[in-house]
Amino acid sequence: MLTAFGRAFKTPDLRKKLLFTLLIIVIFRLGSHVPVPGVKYAAVQACIKAMPTDNSFLGLANLFSGGALLQLSVFALGIMPYITASIIIQLLTVVIPRFETLKKEGQAGQTKMTQYTRYLTIGLAILQSSTLITFAQNPSNLFGPSCTDILTDHAVPTVLLMVLTMTAGTGMIMWLGELITDRGIGNGMSLLIFTSIAARFPQSLWAIQQQDGRWDKFIGVILMGFVVIALVVFVEQSQRRIPVQYAKRMIGRQMYGGSSTYIPLKVNMAGVIPVIFASSLLSLPTMVAQFSRSANQANNPAWVDWVDAYLVRGDHPIYMVFYTILILFFTFFYVSITFNPTEVADNMKRYGGFIPGIRAGRPTAEYLQYVLTRITVPGAIYLALISLIPLIALKLVNANQNFPFGGTSILIIVGVGLETVKQIEAQLQQRHYEGFLR
Repeated sequence: MLTAFGRAFKTPDLRKKLLFTLLIIVIFRLGSHVPVPGVKYAAVQACIKAMPTDNSFLGLANLFSGGALLQLSVFALGIMPYITASIIIQLLTVVIPRFETLKKEGQAGQTKMTQYTRYLTIGLAILQSSTLITFAQNPSNLFGPSCTDILTDHAVPTVLLMVLTMTAGTGMIMWLGELITDRGIGNGMSLLIFTSIAARFPQSLWAIQQQDGRWDKFIGVILMGFVVIALVVFVEQSQRRIPVQYAKRMIGRQMYGGSSTYIPLKVNMAGVIPVIFASSLLSLPTMVAQFSRSANQANNPAWVDWVDAYLVRGDHPIYMVFYTILILFFTFFYVSITFNPTEVADNMKRYGGFIPGIRAGRPTAEYLQYVLTRITVPGAIYLALISLIPLIALKLVNANQNFPFGGTSILIIVGVGLETVKQIEAQLQQRHYEGFLR
C-alpha cells in the first residue's frame, strides 16, 4: 500500500490532485480555529474545558464541524447545512414532480438540483447561525451553568456581523468542497466531513486515557476499535448481487444486448443518514426545553424535567431505546425512498432485461422488494448496534459523546476512506499501475 502511495505521488497529474486536496484540507482546518468577531476566545476555551462530558446537546453538529461549533469559529457550522440541504432536496424529489423531472434530465437537471441545494444551504446557514448566536448570548445553554459571558457585545450590529461571518464561512466550505471534487481527488464534501471527524480522533482517545490514567483501558479501547473497524468494513462491502440477463435485440443492422450483469443491493443501503436523522430528531426536545427552562429549576414544567432526566444524557436506557427505534424506522424509510423496485423493474423491462426465473414487470418488482426487505433488516440492526457503541462507552469508560470508535464517526470515516481509496485505485489502474489492492 505504501508503494502504491509512492507511485501515486510519482504520477505528475495525480500528485497535483493529492497536493491540492491536502492544501484545501489545511485551509479548512485553519478556518475551524479562527473565532468570529465579537467572541471572547479565552472565555470560550474555558467553557469548553468545564463542559460536562455527557452533554449531548448539539453533539452531532459539533462532531461534523470538527469541534469548531462550540468554539464559535468562522467555520462553526461546518458542512452540516449542506448535508441537511442535500437530504431535504433528495426527499423533496419524491414529493415534487418538478424535482423528479430534473433528476431524470441527466447532467443539466443535476446542475439545477445542485444550484437549489446551494441556495437552501445558505438559507439554512442563516437560520442555524442565528440560533447558535442566540444560545451563545446565554452560554449556559451550550456549555452548562458554570459558563459566563462569552460575547464582547450583544448589540444588534455585532450579532448581524457574526451571522454574516458564519454564513459566509458555510459558503466558503461549500466552495472548498466543490474545488476538491473538480480539481482534487473527488468526493469533496465527504472528504471535508472525514477531515472534521478525524481531527477529533486523537483528542477523544487521549481523553479516555486521561480520565483515570489507566493504560490498560486505553489499549483495550484501541483493540476494540480495530475490531469495530473490521466489522464496519466487512458490512459496508457486503452486498447481494441479483443477476440480470439482457436479451438480444436487432436495431437496424446491429445486434445489441445478450449481456449479463447484476443489481448490487448493499446491506447498508441507507449509509449514515438514519443515524443523522435519529440524532437530530432526539435533539429537538432538548432544544425546545432550553427555551422553556425557568431561572429557578423548581419552577420548570414537568416535561422539561423529564427531558433533562431521560433525553439529555445519552447513556440513559430510555434514550438508547428511542435512539434504536428511530434508527430502525429511518433506515426502512430512507431505503424505501431511494430505491424504487417498481421503477427498476420497469427500466429492466424497457431495455429487455430480466432476472432468470422471474417474469418481467410486476413479479420482478415484488421479488426486488422481497430481497430488499430481507437485506434491510440486518442493515438496520447493524446501524443501531454501531450507533449504540458511543453511548455504551459513555457508561463504561466515561468517554464523551464523540467517542471515535462507533456511531456516525466510524461509519463516515470508513465509508469515505473506502471510497477515496477506490478512486485513487482507479486512477492508478488507468496508468497501468498496481493499485492499493493486489
